[in-house]
Amino acid sequence: RIGSASSLSSAIINTRLQELVRLFKERTEKVKEKLIDSDVTSDDESPVASPAAAAVPAPGGELEGDKPLGDDHYCEMLCCTFKRRPWLEHLKSYQFPSSIDPLTNLMYVLWLFFVVMAWNWNCWLIPVRWAFPYQTPANIHYWLLVDYLCDLIYLLDILIFQTRLQFVKGGDIITDKKAMKENYLRSQRFKMDVLCLLPLDLFYFKVGVNPLLRFPRCLKYMAFFEFNNRLEAILTKAYIYRVIRTTAYLLYSLHVNSCLYYWASAYEGLGSTTWVYDGEGNSYIRCYYWAVKTLITIGGLPDPKTLFEIVFQLLNYFTGVFAFSVMIGQMRDVVGAATAGQTYYRSCMDSTIKYMNFYRIPRAVQNRVKTWYEYTWHSQGMLDESELLVQLPDKMRLDIAIDVNYNIVSKVALFQGCDRQMIFDMLKRLRSVVYLPNDYVCKKGEIGREMYIIQAGQVQVLGGPDGKSVLVTLKAGSVFGEISLLAAGGGNRRTANVVAHGFANLFILEKKDLNEILVHYPESQKLLRKKAKKMLRSNNKPKDEKGGPGDALVIPPKAETPKLFRAALAATGRMGGKGPLGRLRWRLRELQELQA
Repeated sequence: RIGSASSLSSAIINTRLQELVRLFKERTEKVKEKLIDSDVTSDDESPVASPAAAAVPAPGGELEGDKPLGDDHYCEMLCCTFKRRPWLEHLKSYQFPSSIDPLTNLMYVLWLFFVVMAWNWNCWLIPVRWAFPYQTPANIHYWLLVDYLCDLIYLLDILIFQTRLQFVKGGDIITDKKAMKENYLRSQRFKMDVLCLLPLDLFYFKVGVNPLLRFPRCLKYMAFFEFNNRLEAILTKAYIYRVIRTTAYLLYSLHVNSCLYYWASAYEGLGSTTWVYDGEGNSYIRCYYWAVKTLITIGGLPDPKTLFEIVFQLLNYFTGVFAFSVMIGQMRDVVGAATAGQTYYRSCMDSTIKYMNFYRIPRAVQNRVKTWYEYTWHSQGMLDESELLVQLPDKMRLDIAIDVNYNIVSKVALFQGCDRQMIFDMLKRLRSVVYLPNDYVCKKGEIGREMYIIQAGQVQVLGGPDGKSVLVTLKAGSVFGEISLLAAGGGNRRTANVVAHGFANLFILEKKDLNEILVHYPESQKLLRKKAKKMLRSNNKPKDEKGGPGDALVIPPKAETPKLFRAALAATGRMGGKGPLGRLRWRLRELQELQA
C-alpha cells in the first residue's frame, strides 16, 4: 500500500511538472514573438461588450419590461359594456403636423389623391352636364352636393395643407409657420388656387344652374401634376402608371370631342341631316363612337352638308391627327423608358455574340457566356451594379452598401474588433461577381489576391488524392480566402480548389483595395496582422499533436509483454536460473532501461 501511494504521488508530481514546463514554453514563445514583431499586441484583440444592465424595478415594484403595452379601454352603451378599439384613441390624440415634407410624406400624397379626384370630377363632368341633357331639375341637388363637396376639398387644400409645406431656401429646409405661409402666398400656385375658386356660382340666381360657370374649377391642374410626380416616386413600377395616364389623356380627348359633337348636333337640330346625331339610342355612347372614328381618322362617316358641319369636321380632323400623333409619340416614350434596361441588355448580348462568332469561339464557351448574361440579368436586373451607383454621392453609396453588405462582412472573424469606419470604407470596395455551375472560383496553388463572401448560392471546397472529393460545402453568408489578404512570404497561395455548386453570387474584396484602406487605420492593420498570423499557425499545425492512428513514429512503441511470459520470467529470476529464460530476462531489463 505504501509503495502504491508513493508511485501515485510521484505520478501527480510529474504531471504537474510537465504542465509547468509547457506553460513556461508558451510564455517564452510569446515573449520571443513580441520581440521579433513589434506589431503584435496583447491578447485582448477586441473590447468585450459590457453585460446588459439588470432590469430596474419600477417604483410600483414591477419591472419595466413586465408593464402592459396599453390599458384596456371600455365604454358603456345601454346595458352592455364594449371594448373600445385602440385606433380610436390614437385618432383622438392625433395632432396635425405643423409642417409637411411634400417629398416624403405619404399622408400628403393621400391628400393629393382626393384633390385630384375632385379635379377630375370637374374636368370630366362639366362638359357632360353642359352638352348632354343629363342635369335636370329633378336631380340638380345631387349634382350641387358633389360640386360643393369638391369645393370644400379645394378650400381645405388652400387653408390647411398648402400653408404647411416645407421649402428649401439657401440650402436650408424652412419649417417656420410664418415663412411657409408667406412662401405659398407669393407662389404661382396660390394665384391659380384662388382663381379656380372664383364664386361664379352666384350667377346661378340670374342665369340658372349653368355648369359652364364652374369651368374655373378645372384650373387646379398643378395639383394633378404634383400628384403624378409624388406617386411615381413611391411606385416600384411607375411605367405602368404612366401608361394608364397616357391612355386617360386619349380617352379624355375623345370624351370632350363627343360632348362637342352632341352640342353641334343639338345646335343644328337632332336628326336634321345625315351628319348630326339622330337622337336614337344612348346619346353619350353614340357620340363617343363618332368621336373615336373622327379623331383616329378611321373613316366611313357621313359627309357634312352645311357650312357649319364642314368647318366643324375639318377642325375635328386636324385636331384628331395632331392629338393622335402626340399620344402615339408619348406612348412610345413611356414604353421605351420602361424597357430601356431590357434594350441595353439585349444590345450587350448581341454585341457579345457577334464578337464570339467573329473569332470563332467554341460553341460550349458561347453557351456559358449566354447563360451568364441571362442569369445575371434575371437575378440582379442589371449587368453591373456599379453603373447604377456611380451617379450617387459617396455618402449615399455608403448607406446602400451598409444595408446590403454590412451584416455579412461584420460576421467575418478576421475583421471583428477592427475600426467600424474601416469596415464602412471596405464595403464600398466590394465587387459583385456571378459564377456559373462548376466554375472554378479559385484553384489550388494560385496566388490569392482577393477574399470572397457568398451572397447567394453555394460553393464546394474540393480536395483528396484526386482533388475531386468534396471536403465542405459553403453556403450564403460564408467567407473564404480572407487569410490571403494579409499573408506574406509565400503564405498566400490557395490550398484547395473552390468550385461553384450552382449559380453563385459572390462579393469580392481585392488585396490592393484593402491595403489602400489600411494605410489610414494603423491600429486595425496591426490587429489584422496578428489575427492572420494566428490563423496561419492554426492551419499549419497538425490536427492531433498526440499522434493519431495514421502517424508514423521513428521508434515504434514496444508491444506489451504477455502476462504468462512475465510470470515465467519472474519465476526464473527467483530460482536464479541461467538458461535461455535468464538471458532473455536480462536482455528485457536492458531494453526497459534504454526506453526509460
